[in-house]
Amino acid sequence: MEILLVEDEARVADFLVRGLQAEGYSVQWVKNGRLGLAAAEVFAKDCAQAGTAGVMILDIMLPELDGLTLCQMLRQRGVQLPILMLSAMGETSDRVDGLRRGADDYLPKPFEFDELLARIEALMRRAKQPQQEKASSIGMIALDRDLPGLRAQDQEVPLTLLELSLIELLLAAEGKTVSRERILSRVWQTSRDPLTNIVDVYISRLRRKLQKLDSSVTILNVRGLGYRITQSRP
Repeated sequence: MEILLVEDEARVADFLVRGLQAEGYSVQWVKNGRLGLAAAEVFAKDCAQAGTAGVMILDIMLPELDGLTLCQMLRQRGVQLPILMLSAMGETSDRVDGLRRGADDYLPKPFEFDELLARIEALMRRAKQPQQEKASSIGMIALDRDLPGLRAQDQEVPLTLLELSLIELLLAAEGKTVSRERILSRVWQTSRDPLTNIVDVYISRLRRKLQKLDSSVTILNVRGLGYRITQSRP
């Protein structure tokens, strides 16, 4: 549940950030078009690597680089991030122009917050690709979401719902490092650690369960960056 907000009006941005965070979204706010262009490319790559359906909320009237041009440049560079365009200009021609430049949806200002949420949810549903299953195995270990737990041959180890959410996140990014901040956002829906070492506690619990099933599979602590699930090769 990741949102990139590109909006130069601080009052509007503050309202949206607080409202979206209250709904469980992780929100990154950028204040102008030039920064928004760079942030969007990184954001799209991060979402793709983590298997999340992030959405970009993009205002049209931005300093340094307007939203229409920014959107068009992203599409020309092959960035397929879902884009919801916001604008005080509500004429049909303006909406058509935004959609033709590559926006997925267009919401004129002022708008009801509930409608914004509905548009975001629709874009996220559209962005999901159900034909692509989430990674569900590593080494001899298979993830059983129905149990829920881990299986290897005739052995099984149950998982709590939080452990399940954490292992899914790590498996989706197999071989890549997942930051503590992303773990907190995705698993605990918070940007602050609810306990000083809650992530470490759950990582340790998962390590022990993985080791019971396949000693070649572990979760590495990448100092200062986060965690990575990996399988050692013989």
